[in-house]
Amino acid sequence: MIEGGQPFFLNGDSSKSVLLIHGFTGLPAGMLLLGEVLNRAGFNVLCPRLAGHGTCESDLMRTTKDDWFNSVLDGFFILNGISEEIFIVGHSMGGLLTLKLATQYKISKIVTLAAPIFVDEGLGLKNLPPKELCGNACTFTPRKKLDDVPPAVNNVYERTPLISVHELLDLIDDVKKILPNVNAPILIMQGEEDHTVQPRSARFIMDNVGSPVKKIITVPNAGHLLPFAESRNFVFEQTLEFLRS
Repeated sequence: MIEGGQPFFLNGDSSKSVLLIHGFTGLPAGMLLLGEVLNRAGFNVLCPRLAGHGTCESDLMRTTKDDWFNSVLDGFFILNGISEEIFIVGHSMGGLLTLKLATQYKISKIVTLAAPIFVDEGLGLKNLPPKELCGNACTFTPRKKLDDVPPAVNNVYERTPLISVHELLDLIDDVKKILPNVNAPILIMQGEEDHTVQPRSARFIMDNVGSPVKKIITVPNAGHLLPFAESRNFVFEQTLEFLRS
């Protein structure tokens, strides 16, 4: 397992728990800073490792959107045994899985961080081969090394299986259809300078969820990596304020 791929649990001093869900090709380590903020506020915090993540690209290649969701279900049921209230915060693809989970179980509140509905055209998805032709092919996705974050945050995959990209796109299509079934209060956060997810994704979620209580926040001068961006303290403060309100 890659350092940082381990799931983590932070024991709080209340019966309120937060399930954190990391993004596509990401790691639980990417959610640790947010988890520590929430834990200091008294929440129990659990971040599971999504299937196929935190090990090697060939493992990701063998998993599907259903496997990723089952990883989330595992985390949810663990917290369900110790909690009176459960909140969910998901980053990127984790935001999609958050929305899906909220259509199936009672969740007190949810937060999505840069959840993709529309992917930036600069990523070249129009050149993606059909799923049946992807085989074991991967695209090289070099990552800029980030400073002022836990070192393990940088241990993400540098190659992305094309077949896994198809699974992500299928998940996006699934979530688009079920947004009206999301009823939990929701905070939708989106970076103003996101070059992975088109910022209009946040507005689409806002306009289509069935939640009677919903709020959207655009994070100025922030990109896609909201849980460990330079402006992360603002993201953490807004998340905590929403969960406590």
